[in-house]
Amino acid sequence: MVSRVLYLSLTFLVFSVILAQGNDEAKRLYDDLLSNYNRLIRPVGNNSDKLTVKMGLKLSQLIEVNLKNQIMTTNVWVNQEWEDYKLKWSPEEYGGVDTLHVPSEHIWLPDIVLYNNADGNYEVTIMTKAILHFDGKVIWNPPAIYKSFCEIDVEYFPFDVQTCVMKFGSWTYDGYTVDLKHILQGPDSDKIDIGIDLQDYYLSVEWDIMKVPAVRNEKFYSCCEEPYPDIIFNITLRRKTLFYTVNLIIPCVGISFLSVLVFYLPSDSGEKVSLCISILLSLTVFFLLLAEIIPPTSLTVPLL
Repeated sequence: MVSRVLYLSLTFLVFSVILAQGNDEAKRLYDDLLSNYNRLIRPVGNNSDKLTVKMGLKLSQLIEVNLKNQIMTTNVWVNQEWEDYKLKWSPEEYGGVDTLHVPSEHIWLPDIVLYNNADGNYEVTIMTKAILHFDGKVIWNPPAIYKSFCEIDVEYFPFDVQTCVMKFGSWTYDGYTVDLKHILQGPDSDKIDIGIDLQDYYLSVEWDIMKVPAVRNEKFYSCCEEPYPDIIFNITLRRKTLFYTVNLIIPCVGISFLSVLVFYLPSDSGEKVSLCISILLSLTVFFLLLAEIIPPTSLTVPLL
């Protein structure tokens, strides 16, 4: 019994020493990397060098598609990768430490923002930690809740299909300084068939996601000669129609068929006018309900 207790005590002591040494090596590595690091300077050896930033999007939840305000609210993870030559080290010199988690506020970050933002919040929600690899690779996956403008076409409501876009790009860097690419982009194509990761997506009760392609573009503005790359994520949504069919379409059709009963009522019953007025009032209520749901647009009118 005594020997077992002694063995467990020695084992715990050895693991404690190893863990303490590992923490000391990580602290020394952190101090060596960031003691003279300037987070305001783009991490390139020469100012004329181009820094490639790879970006991906993981959709966690489709929170809302507001038809009246034409705003899509999404909960996403913004995946960003780039290489920082100032953050390289040899794992052998630091006790085998090959990755390091550091606050993202302490290193250079690309200013990737949502261009078609609809509420004034262009940046990510939480500044999570970045993961540094010994070869200089930096991975940063912050979560964000974005509200983006989405043009809604209500012609076939409620059997409609909507395509909303999320356009991301650097706010200040041009394509010659920061080259933005999709994380799954091939060398000879700017189009990605599955541009958004849906592995951790929570199903929406109102919409089905049909397609999520992405495309990289280069745009030239009148102010500047340099190109400005951006990535457009397209989200094609199809509305689930069961709710509207049961609560809107079937009642309207049923009330409309009631108008046929007017011709079967005896002329001397005196209820024809009352039935017609009741049917008219019922249809008016449903039309008012429909007017509150669809956006107030004059471009297209729902066929419903």
